[in-house]
This record gives sequence, C-alpha cells and structure tokens, in this order.
Amino acid sequence: MFDISPAVLTTFAAYLVVMLVIGVWVYRRTNTLADFALGGRRLNAPTAALSAQASDMSGWLLLGLPGAVYAQGVGATWIAIGLALGTYFNWLFIAPRLRTYTERANNAVSLSAYLESRFEDRSRSLRLVSALVIVVFFTVYVASGLVAGGVLFEDVFGVDSTLAITVAVAMIVVYAFLGGFLAVSFTDVVQGTMMFLALLVLPLIGIALLGGFGGLGGALGEQTPALLDMGREASFTDGSWSSGSGLGIVSIVSLLAWGPGYFGQPHILARFMGIRSARHIPVARRISTTWVVVTLLGASLVGLVGIGVLDQPLQNPERVFIALAQQLLNPWIAGVLLAAVLAAIMSTADSQLLVASTALTEDFYRAFVHRDASERLLVWVGRATVILVAIVAYVIALGGGAVLDIVSYAWAGFGSAFGPVILLSLFWSRMTWTGALGGIVGGATTVLVWKNVDALSGTGVYEMIPGWIVALLAIVVCNGFGKRPERVWSGSMADTVEGGEPAKS
Repeated sequence: MFDISPAVLTTFAAYLVVMLVIGVWVYRRTNTLADFALGGRRLNAPTAALSAQASDMSGWLLLGLPGAVYAQGVGATWIAIGLALGTYFNWLFIAPRLRTYTERANNAVSLSAYLESRFEDRSRSLRLVSALVIVVFFTVYVASGLVAGGVLFEDVFGVDSTLAITVAVAMIVVYAFLGGFLAVSFTDVVQGTMMFLALLVLPLIGIALLGGFGGLGGALGEQTPALLDMGREASFTDGSWSSGSGLGIVSIVSLLAWGPGYFGQPHILARFMGIRSARHIPVARRISTTWVVVTLLGASLVGLVGIGVLDQPLQNPERVFIALAQQLLNPWIAGVLLAAVLAAIMSTADSQLLVASTALTEDFYRAFVHRDASERLLVWVGRATVILVAIVAYVIALGGGAVLDIVSYAWAGFGSAFGPVILLSLFWSRMTWTGALGGIVGGATTVLVWKNVDALSGTGVYEMIPGWIVALLAIVVCNGFGKRPERVWSGSMADTVEGGEPAKS
C-alpha cells in the first residue's frame, strides 16, 4: 500500500472534482437522446482524436499491457504493433465513410440504427440482434474497468478488493449518469492528456535511473536474454524470469490480430459518428495515431523498466505501473500519475456505459416499447440504463480475473461481430441485411464458443481470428437470402477525398 499522504489525496480529489464539474456543466446541455448519445455531432478534430483513444485504451494501457511486458518481455509487444496499425487503418478507411453514412441513415445515433437503415431491414431483427451483442459484450468490458479500478484503490488506499470495486463502480456511475456524449468526450481530452504524460514521464525516469537504454538492456539481460527477444516469450514464476518458449507464427498472428478488432468497437466508432464533419478526420487521424504510438511504447517500457528498477518482484505483474510510481516519485507527482490510471479507467468505462445505455434506450426501449417517447423521457431512460448495466458489470467484476484477459474477450467479441459487417457495409453495395445478420451472429457465436471450449481455446489461437473468418463466410453465405437495398450506398456517392468530404457524383 502507498503512503496515503495529503499530496496523494489532494491530487485524486482534484481530478475527481474537475471531472464532476465538466459533467455538471455539460449536463445542462443534454436535452435530447441525440445530445446524450452523440453530442449533436459537434466534436472537433483534437477532441474526437483524444476521446477515441482515451476511451479505447482504458486501464488496460496502464495495467494490462505493462503487466504483460513485465512478465513476458518484448515478445508481448506484438499486441502494441497490431493496435497501432489497427488505429491508423480504422481512421483511414472506416471513419470518413461511417461519418457520412450514419448521417445519411436518418441521422442514426447508434450502430444498430445505422445497420437497420443501411440495409433497409424492415424485420428489425438486425437492430435487435446487434443491440443485444453490444449490451452483452459491453457489460463484460465495463467489468474489466471495474477490476482495474479495484486494483488501483486496493493498492493506493489499502482497502479490500470488494470494497475497492464498489467504490470504483460508484464513482464511474455517478460521472456517466451526469454526463452524456459531450461530457464523456470533453473529459476524455483531460484524461487522454494525463495518460500521455504519465506514460512519458514514468519510463523516462526509470531509464535515466538505470543509466540509459544500455543500462536497461543490461538489467534485463541479467534476468534472461529472452526478455529482449521479440521471438520469445519469457516465463515469470516465483519471482524470477526464465527463457520460456519461442513465439510461433500462431502466437504472433494472434497478438497482431488485435488490430482488426478496431473496425468493430462501438465506443470508438461513436467518435467517428460524432465528429463535426468528415473534413476533420485527416487531422484527427494524425493526432490519434501519434498518441497511440507514444503511449503504447511508453506502456511497454514501463513493464521493462519495472524488471530492472523494482526492489522486489511483483506477485501481480499488472501492478507494475503503480509500484514504479510508488518507488520512484515524490507523493505529489506520484499522485498525479496514479490519478492517470483512474483517468484511463473512467475514460473507457463511461464511454462503454454510454454506448450500452444508448443501445438499450434507442434500440430496445424506443424501437420496441415506446416509439413516441419524448426526448426528455428517453434521456432519463438512458441514464437509468447506465445504472442497470453498471450493476451487472459489478457482479461480473467481483468474480475477479486479469484485466487483460477480460479485455481480450470483449475486444474479440466486438471485433468479430461488427468488424467485418461494418467494413463491408461501407464498401460493398450488394450486401444485404441477411448477410449482415449472419456476420454478426456468426462472429459473436464463434468468440463465445472458442473462448469456452477447452479444445479450441487450448490451441492458442486468439478467438478474433476464427471469429473474423466465420463472420466473413457467414456474410457471403447468408447474403443471397436478403433483398439488396434500393438506395445506392457505395461508389461515387460515398467516395471521400483526403479533405474528408464526399466526392461529387
């Protein structure tokens, strides 16, 4: 447990007050469901970029990834490479068309509403199934944030893990309840900046203490050369490192396969939908890619520095960032960096709660229960569903589990269910609603089965890979059973130039 000095308490309190003030300020500007879900599509490029990446990375960036690198060495950084590539290509290929298409799709405020309009699905089954997948996997995803929050509060304040998770969920729910899309996005800018600075400062201090990168390499080599080998995965048991095993092509591809998952993450795609215009996307892409590369590199270095600097090996590798902050920094700076972990957790959890509540409100309540509900009622239903999803996620979080394991499951679920469908919906004019439905069901089902059947999960193949393959096959096989949309959704109408606006027909 960290020494609970006035400095640490002050920095945590100041951070929470700032978040609360922003939430209250934007609360008064949230009058319709469109405001609550997409902020009226008013994000500028820097806000959209930082919000997308802050909501993307979560506590995984400061806990899960450094922990994986701490335990396994540089061989674990294949994930980071895949994520950096996925971020860039997501902004390059998906963002411009999705921004344009969702506005033309009756100004859709959710992915489910977009898919229903895009494929002219009068059965409404596409909206129902896609919304169900969003709610299920986001509930699991939010649970990972609560586990990360529990780790933080347990380490910093020394409270029981159950109480720590309870405190974490209470804070996140209050903030998400007050906010809407604009509140989440504006606070993401603050949170993303904190995460960026934390992952610059901490590893640089540790590297300087070791005498530079040469000293870092020497410290790692003393443990085992496997820590510096991209083709190996070191083994960490009983407080010591050994050479472990080589990374085969299956393992490397599985780690890189996190990248295509970006195409199907609703909380990230919502930022593309909420940006002011497609013209802002090229600038946002450059800001976003730079942020991701720097923070992923910093997170990886935190794991490596922890091996060389920490006095005692960690029982739980995912605490390496917290342990380094405790050992290397004075209480004021440590308090700021530890608050960055909380920022990472909250920036993702509130975004996920918002998307899940939007699905429940727009795609279940308004679509099937009360079509004529007033905007004011819909906003309050959205806030109520934030609490509902949080309660279920809280129960899952109490079951424990590593942050990285929980995140990888939810990431694969979204990536497989929506990635191929979103990608083809933007580039294949002949795609039908039955093809989209088959892709969502096939991708999601494959991830669920693969993860829970020992004979499949034991192969070491990340469930994203079979999920994508099955989803693509299901789209092709099922496509012929539906009617092609009458409206033209690709070709010259949707082609975009570097400036971001649709080209003229």
